[in-house]
Amino acid sequence: MAQPAPGPGSQDPGIRATPDLAARAKAVLPPAAYGFYAAGSDEEISAHEAEAAWRGRRLLPRVLRDVSSVDTSVELLGTRLTAPVLAGPTAFHRMAHDEGETATAAGVAAAGSLLVLSSRATRHPEEVAAAAGPWWFQVYWLRDAEVTRSQVDRAVAAGARALVLTVDAPYVPPRATAGLPLPLPEDDALCRSVGVGTRLPGWEQDPSLGLDAIERLHRMSGLPVLVKGVLRADDAKACVAAGAAGVIVSNHGGRQLDRAVSTAEALPAVAAAVGAEVPVLVDGGVRTGTDVLVALALGARAVLLGRPVVWALALGGAAGVTALLDSYRTQLSTAMALAGCTRPEDIDADLLHGGA
Repeated sequence: MAQPAPGPGSQDPGIRATPDLAARAKAVLPPAAYGFYAAGSDEEISAHEAEAAWRGRRLLPRVLRDVSSVDTSVELLGTRLTAPVLAGPTAFHRMAHDEGETATAAGVAAAGSLLVLSSRATRHPEEVAAAAGPWWFQVYWLRDAEVTRSQVDRAVAAGARALVLTVDAPYVPPRATAGLPLPLPEDDALCRSVGVGTRLPGWEQDPSLGLDAIERLHRMSGLPVLVKGVLRADDAKACVAAGAAGVIVSNHGGRQLDRAVSTAEALPAVAAAVGAEVPVLVDGGVRTGTDVLVALALGARAVLLGRPVVWALALGGAAGVTALLDSYRTQLSTAMALAGCTRPEDIDADLLHGGA
């Protein structure tokens, strides 16, 4: 089988899609930064269950299929990507690397993927856009609606192709962090404005948000709006009926409601409810290309990576991010071939022992 080529300009620093990537990053990150990125909420039950939920699935591979050529590419909202693996929104990248989100964006672009830029980013959208390929902007609807509008207007002007409205964080619960001050530059106005403990009350999430926010955000921006943080089929249907262009199954990496169901368990019902109407994406605990295969078989169009991208950024900067995404793509290609699939459209619940 022909293996996928590395991403353009890739300089492989030895970073691979493996569950031990977090331990490697822990060795190079300041303790407070690692604690912030790794923490789940409360007892961290949801955070700890995420990876095992994907690993618990078993596959029924097809045989005697021509898998001499495998194409992992997909199209999402008009953008063609080399694989169904995106960099999801995560905050404060300057704690992991001096160049922060600009390095992440460059690494994602070199891999032929797509970045979802966090609204808690520590680089301005214009800086990130200059280094990025296609990118979306993640939105929290804030208590100060004018701040939300300003952020959205700036992202649109900088070239964002879609907005991702995160809806599972009306409040931020206690998290199992190291309790140390975050290592963000104290003299950086942007870092202070988005940082924990330094941002103004108006920059916190609005807990009164309703379904009408989806259409309001679309009218405000003119961009498609995906809704992130959905775990229920009825909520997914309601979001699509309210104008969502996509749904992202997510429990916020186990950082919001502890004991919330894993995304691997929630995905099939959501995909069955709305997957024929809009793309359904998923995040949470996806650590290998085989996990991606399982996610696609359960009904996802693509997956988003959160912590693994931050670990790769800390270990290798932009080149580390590229190497990570290339690794997911290569692993997925191999897993697809061994399962008897030559393109993502061939992957469905028939590949899963016991079905979805």
